[in-house]
Amino acid sequence: MKITFLGATKTVTGSNFLVEAAGKKFLVDCGMFQGRGDTEAQNYKPFAYNPAELDFMLLTHAHIDHSGRIPKLYKDGFKGPIFAHKATCDLCSIMLQDSGHIQEMESVWKNKKRQRKGEEPLEPLYTAQDAIDCLEIFHPVQYDELIEIDQDIHVRFNDAGHMLGSSIIEIWANENGKETKAVFTGDLGNNDIPLLGEPTMIDNADILVMESTYGSRLHNKNLEKAELFLDIVSETLDNGGTVVIPSFAVGRTQEILYEINNLKEKRTDEKFRKEYQTLMKAPVYVDSPLAISATQIFNDNMELFDDETKARISMGDNPLEFPGLKFAQTADESKALNQSKEPSIIISASGMCEVGRIKHHLKHHLWDPKSTILFVGYQAPGTLGYSIVNGAKTVKIFGEEISVNARIEYIEGYSGHADQEWLMNFIYSFIEKPKHIFLVHGEEEAQEVLKEKIVEETGIAVTIPDWGETYDLDGETELVNQISYEKPTDLRQQILYRLNQIKQELVEMEDFVKQDVENHNLKEADMFRINEKMKELEKNILNVVEG
Repeated sequence: MKITFLGATKTVTGSNFLVEAAGKKFLVDCGMFQGRGDTEAQNYKPFAYNPAELDFMLLTHAHIDHSGRIPKLYKDGFKGPIFAHKATCDLCSIMLQDSGHIQEMESVWKNKKRQRKGEEPLEPLYTAQDAIDCLEIFHPVQYDELIEIDQDIHVRFNDAGHMLGSSIIEIWANENGKETKAVFTGDLGNNDIPLLGEPTMIDNADILVMESTYGSRLHNKNLEKAELFLDIVSETLDNGGTVVIPSFAVGRTQEILYEINNLKEKRTDEKFRKEYQTLMKAPVYVDSPLAISATQIFNDNMELFDDETKARISMGDNPLEFPGLKFAQTADESKALNQSKEPSIIISASGMCEVGRIKHHLKHHLWDPKSTILFVGYQAPGTLGYSIVNGAKTVKIFGEEISVNARIEYIEGYSGHADQEWLMNFIYSFIEKPKHIFLVHGEEEAQEVLKEKIVEETGIAVTIPDWGETYDLDGETELVNQISYEKPTDLRQQILYRLNQIKQELVEMEDFVKQDVENHNLKEADMFRINEKMKELEKNILNVVEG
């Protein structure tokens, strides 16, 4: 068995892995690269393999960073079956079409700019019709179902607890009388995600390809998360402001709706009752056609919910419905939300603020000190959401500079990804530990921290692959090939590349310094040392600016 890593390498987008085993070539995931500039441009590059030569594909879940290039793959010649959980197929039927529509709209906008420059127009990555066409090759499966690809390859999908239909995929391949088992986690769920069950524990594996999004962090616990959410929302509403929640249309939106419905059972003290009454008086708008359709798919797949949620449903309490919940279906209804002076909560996609109706809401509320922008999901470097979360004073939206005067909050505990503790627990749960672990779908710093912890505590060999690397898994895991790709070589490119790296490292540094400052057990000498280092860093930055 060989694996070539062609996405989600030292980054969190573009999941795409080529597997060669038992005479077959197949993919695990074919996701879109999300971000800006060079990152997004990777979507338009030719695939590093011939799509027509692939035998089949396995899809871990419907999120666009895992499924978003499937229509392009289909358009470029792939016609083999795509195996995915039934709920993933349902969600892809709306998400890929929505993505195709976005590609078409962005292509029109980009080509207007190109036309003014006298440049040739560009075709969209794919169209909404391409997305509809590719659905014919999706093959829905159920959890725990053993699927025989042929006599030498078997696969099984297990609940990953990340989103509806998300899967950990086990692959058994028999070659030359020897069986190799590889496990791809896709995205592992945070263990206290509302609605969904916990990730399935796997008994054994030879090779584990595991996500590492929060490999260096721990999440807030569920109760803290719910109370923090209520405090932020009620304070904003009492102040006469609007709470804008940029939320991923599938997953986070439904969890926020569940949380709002569920808050009434958290506490009974006077402060809580007052805050809860404030929340219940305010209208809650879901302003995303995709989120509205996805919520219906959630309602149609309630058998996948956890036992607690199913028990509530059996008593007539639908966790995705409550008084005050309103859906903005049309563009006119969406625009009307920004004309209203009534304090409200607006949940709108996209979660990283790159596309969709959320940008209009940010344009109307970012400048308003009475309003709050509440982030509840991971923000990839290079995205508008990342800039806002990390302290940008102004941002450009639709070509206009907008001052960031609103209250900015980020509740990390709403992430659908396992934190470091539960990533480690997933590894500990194997009865027969993997011989080798590949860390993917994470920023490099988080991966290095997690790698060190895994090696130190388990002794398992860990690799953080680069894009284009191929590893032979027979016997000792060995790097056997590296596809060449362009790295910044021009001096100006190198400067811009380093500037971007420094920006990311400063964000990570901020977290560590804040932890030290808030640690009252640190000695005065330690605080002095940190302060001196900060002064030295500030001096070096000023030298660059003044130079």
